Amino acid sequence: MRRVLTVPLSLDTLTLSHFRSHKRAEVSVDPRPVAIHGPNGAGKTNLLEAVSLFSPGRGMRRASAQEMTRRPEALGWKVTGQISGPQGAHEVSFLSEDGAPRQVRIDDKPAPQSALGRIARVLWLVPSMDRLWIEGAEGRRRFLDRTTLSFFPDHADLSLTYEKAMRERNRLLKDQVRDAHWYGALERQMARTGSAIHANRQAALSRLSAAQNGAHTAFPVATLTLVQTEGEMPDSEEGLRAALAETRGRDLAAGRTLVGPHRADLLGVFAAKEVPASDCSTGEQKALLISLILANARALAPDFGAPPLLLLDEVAAHLDQSRRAALYDEICAIGAQAWMTGTERSLFDALGTRAQYLEVTETEGVSVVKQA
Repeated sequence: MRRVLTVPLSLDTLTLSHFRSHKRAEVSVDPRPVAIHGPNGAGKTNLLEAVSLFSPGRGMRRASAQEMTRRPEALGWKVTGQISGPQGAHEVSFLSEDGAPRQVRIDDKPAPQSALGRIARVLWLVPSMDRLWIEGAEGRRRFLDRTTLSFFPDHADLSLTYEKAMRERNRLLKDQVRDAHWYGALERQMARTGSAIHANRQAALSRLSAAQNGAHTAFPVATLTLVQTEGEMPDSEEGLRAALAETRGRDLAAGRTLVGPHRADLLGVFAAKEVPASDCSTGEQKALLISLILANARALAPDFGAPPLLLLDEVAAHLDQSRRAALYDEICAIGAQAWMTGTERSLFDALGTRAQYLEVTETEGVSVVKQA
């Protein structure tokens, strides 16, 4: 049974200490969209990266904890914030000292990253994703898995378990180990987690499709298909286990595993034109990505009890004035707290009083955040 939407999800406070270009920053906001403006290089995206840490995983830049520390001090960093939503209000903090992996605390108690998925959901769209449809399959798998993780918080644990078992199997293959007993337990683990990963991905795509088709939107519908870069992905745990056993000879020759969810790719088509996303214009590709992020947010809201936090970095790029206005209208209709960046405040004029505004400037390498 789906939850009734009652409490919006919002990040109410955000404090940064020695994080990237921010020596010290404190922000207090309400559930409305947050429009962040300032010159290039001022530290706007660094704010969004800090918010992305409130989701399981490595954040929107996939950076190490050491890379996030402010230079030249390199003292370590801390990010804290209060999340309010259907699961109540929670104080969350992230701390990294001397380049060590970040520690997560929820309500002042140590917590695994997976616990973040129970109190918040975060989606993002960043400029590096604009090339999603024309680059390699790895980026599209990552995009799909981020989407899938938003629906299924245990998806990350499944992926980690699968990848660990696959690395061990690949090591055996590279060492030309032929004794079947060495492979049995690893292949059982890969079959169990791999089939669950595949099922989760398929379910996420179905949810996206339904959310796109059921929406009144100014953005184009993308038809998405999950395919394999080679061969076929068995639909069951038993089928994947059998396929892994049957392909050991081929995998021994290749020195790696050639069947499984790690060989998946995501194909996108501009539905109205029946044109592959890879052949669309830059503006159309951007519009398709925005459509998918908005659909993801709509699909999540009934299950989680609130729409997710949206992080939209330089979202105005490749959008004309009317389409920008349409995007802001849809964000407000969804009811999401969207953190958006742009070089000029005028890019957000269509939001008016529906948003709150932050200005980020930089002086001698230190970012400064002002609330309007």
